[in-house]
Amino acid sequence: MADFVQKTTVKSAVRALASPITDVTAFNTIIQAVITDNPFNCTSYESAGVTHQPVEKSRENYVAKVIYQDGDAKTVGTESGKYNTIAGFTAGAAALVASTAIATAHGGTAIHDLAHDTYSATLKCHDANGEIYMVTFGRQSVSITSYSDDAIRTRVETWADTVTALA
Repeated sequence: MADFVQKTTVKSAVRALASPITDVTAFNTIIQAVITDNPFNCTSYESAGVTHQPVEKSRENYVAKVIYQDGDAKTVGTESGKYNTIAGFTAGAAALVASTAIATAHGGTAIHDLAHDTYSATLKCHDANGEIYMVTFGRQSVSITSYSDDAIRTRVETWADTVTALA
């Protein structure tokens, strides 16, 4: 029987942030800057007859957290909503907070718990050397996955060092 032979060494790296990214607007600003400014010097490429941008958003998730408090400011319930766009996140959070039916069911007043919201976006990047790798931004970390060339990590890390929110 034939053996599997290693063809590449795929790596991953994670940067834990000193403090969470402040809000969804700041988060989106970082993501859009990478897509627009292309600080990793990625290149466009073609796959299956489709031309791809150097950096593409491949996945995103936003979770809004809402707590319900009684008259003594005691938490009596929680809700969360998961959305795949910022527009959905914003509208969904507002709808949860505005829902008197849900607030009544919990027996409290709804408060958007901004500090516990979560965000995640994965960017698919095509390096000039031909590698396709992912950079995933979360509220509390940034990770690079599926890369082999250490120069990729160095480029991402050098750029991240210039972004205050990614310290």
